This record gives sequence, structure tokens and C-alpha cells, in this order.
Amino acid sequence: MSATRPDAVVLYGPPAAGKDTVTAALTAVDGRYVHFDRLKAGSGKSIGYRHTSAGDLAQLHDRHLIVYANERYGNIYAIDSPRLDEIITAGQIPVVHLGQIAGITALRTGYPARWLTVLLWCPRNITRARLHERGSSDPEERLRVWDETQADLAAAAPGTFTMVLRTDQRTPAAAADLIHQTLTGAPEHLPPVRDRLP
Repeated sequence: MSATRPDAVVLYGPPAAGKDTVTAALTAVDGRYVHFDRLKAGSGKSIGYRHTSAGDLAQLHDRHLIVYANERYGNIYAIDSPRLDEIITAGQIPVVHLGQIAGITALRTGYPARWLTVLLWCPRNITRARLHERGSSDPEERLRVWDETQADLAAAAPGTFTMVLRTDQRTPAAAADLIHQTLTGAPEHLPPVRDRLP
């Protein structure tokens, strides 16, 4: 990819893998990192999303402004190019959370950025414990999504991820430091970070 393309980050992983905490750690490392607040049509959690309607999403899709959309937990989530443009134009680095390989493909082919793709992973029992600790109202549904993410990951093509980080073995700050070093350093001089998956 061209070095003149803006930087952007994808954090891919199952529920409770640490996408929010690693994003918070990234913003502490460098204020240019900003969580990409996806569009959301539906109910439930509102923090970290821009709420909209299914009709408005359809209109954006018709105008070719939706880079990727998916349905989960009875809601529709979407990544729109105007918001990506807004973040990048402000000199910031969008950090996009995903749980689908198709989303990574859509971003790489549908939005001109230098995408650093990071797999954040933790074992299923760790996910269960984390869901319990944070008082999740639908832990079984989240664990079902963990299973779906594992199956989705099995179909990933070689080279899908720039980095693979186990969040049960690294602190959020350590993971953020590695991501930042990889994004801002010379990739040819940095050894690839590939934690072993369970």
C-alpha cells in the first residue's frame, strides 16, 4: 500500500477480548488515536456508537457511503466513509472494532488507508470470566458470538492480520505499545508479533 495513505487500525476479536481497553491504552500512548464510533440501528448499549435508524442506514448505503455493515445482537452496525474521512482529516488515527473477517476485507478494499490489522484474542474461559466481572446482561449470547468469531477466524486468509496479541498474556498498555511501535516504526525493521493462539 502507498506510504502516503493515512494510517488506520482494526482491532478484531471476540467479545471481551480487550478491544475497548486496548483502544483506551492507545489513546493514552498518543492522542491521535480515536475510537471509531460505528453507526448503530437498534437498542442496547449506546456508549461508543452513533445511533441511527435502519432507514437512514439504507439511504447511506444507496449513496455508497457505507463501507461495511453487519447484524448482531438484533442490531445493525455500520462503518461509514464520512466518519472515517472526518477523523482522518482532523489528523487522527481511527481505531475500528470488528468481529468479522468480511469487515477487514471490506475496509481494505473499500477505504484508502494503510490498515494495521490486529487480532486480539483470549480463551473462551477468560471471556466468560470477564463477562461475569463486568456484569454482562447476556453472557451466553456473548459466548455464542465468541464461538462464531473463532469459526470466522478459521476461514481467515494468510496475511489477514499484521499482529496477533493474546490479551490474557499482555496488559492493555503493553499491547498498545506494540501496536503503536508497529504503526509508527519502519515495518521492515520490526519483527512480526504473533502470539500463539490456544
